[in-house]
Amino acid sequence: MIELVSAIAKSLVENPDAVEVTELQKEGTSVIQLKVAPEDMGKVIGKQGRIAKAIRTVVKAAATKANMRVVVEIVQ
Repeated sequence: MIELVSAIAKSLVENPDAVEVTELQKEGTSVIQLKVAPEDMGKVIGKQGRIAKAIRTVVKAAATKANMRVVVEIVQ
């Protein structure tokens, strides 16, 4: 899942080298934290959070297919 989130984020931002994706395990759920450069934050979130919601939807679909529970967090 880390590779999926990383690939999506890097295709959206202007500074793909600043994209950091980490994974934490919390109570049987994988928490994927996405961190981008401050100037690219708006591109990852999108208007009214539409891009962020789309990223979460794609990751949730892939996780469901792999029989996993995954949450995507966008952090500063």
